[in-house]
Amino acid sequence: MSKTWDAIVIGGGAAGLFCAGVAGQLGKTVLVLDHADVLCEKIRISGGGRCNFTNLHSSPANFLSLNPHFVKSALARYSAKDFIKLVQFYRIAYHEKHQGQLFCDDSARQIIEMLLEECAKGNVHIRHPVRVESVSSEAGEWVVKTNAGIERSKSLVMATGGLPVPAIGATAYSLDIAKQFGLKVIEPRPALVPLSFTSGEFDNLIELSGLSLPVRIAAGSKGNRYGACRFNEDLLLTHKGLSGPAVLQASSYWTEGEVIHIDWLGAVEANGRFSCDELFNNEDNRLKLTENILASVMPLRLSKAFAEQKKPIRKKMG
Repeated sequence: MSKTWDAIVIGGGAAGLFCAGVAGQLGKTVLVLDHADVLCEKIRISGGGRCNFTNLHSSPANFLSLNPHFVKSALARYSAKDFIKLVQFYRIAYHEKHQGQLFCDDSARQIIEMLLEECAKGNVHIRHPVRVESVSSEAGEWVVKTNAGIERSKSLVMATGGLPVPAIGATAYSLDIAKQFGLKVIEPRPALVPLSFTSGEFDNLIELSGLSLPVRIAAGSKGNRYGACRFNEDLLLTHKGLSGPAVLQASSYWTEGEVIHIDWLGAVEANGRFSCDELFNNEDNRLKLTENILASVMPLRLSKAFAEQKKPIRKKMG
């Protein structure tokens, strides 16, 4: 008869390995199962390969939930400062990039190696690639059937990630298991994702792929799931649409068919560098071309594109 683990963690990504490492170091016997050939691909590609591993200003207000109190207990027990201490313990050099965002100086692989080492300290067993075929409950234990055999545990942790990037192993498996055991599942929708253009109406912006600048962006409405939002963040124009922190944040509030408002000068104006009225009514700028005035606060290619518009760009996403 196979042993009964204290906990089985299904999913060997950031959340799964972190959970397993903590449990293992508390003296629990832990098994991690993952279907991927290579673990932690999402970490590896995050932050442009340098992993945006936390934010100095992270608080419950930064998390979206129908129960706004849901994360308070977890963040009170383990804060961003605690994770930073762990990163420092492993001598991983990092830097603050923008508004408290912390990135590795070298490579996201350092975070992966740190999590694996934390698991090793807790004698965590990691098996991959392993395909989980079924999960059931029997005599007070969890029974996990895999293509490599049957495992039993007192506790089960589902850490299989979300749906946005199937290419790196994301699946809806955790949602399927929740439904199997009668848990209420709110219909999932994309969040923290880029927005893609689906109409030739935006071709003039697609030609500006690769440009990045700070903007003020607003999305959502009082009537939708999480209300409305407004951010001063960086926006990136891509060959497919819009990305960057501004759009990733706004995507969590936006629903299909709604308008996203982008104030291309808003973030710079909010930083106190100037007001738009001052920019265009300044005596020194009176005889300058519009594109040259705009070029003082945004990339030249973008200023030229805006100057060529017969009217302000007010596009509707969706």
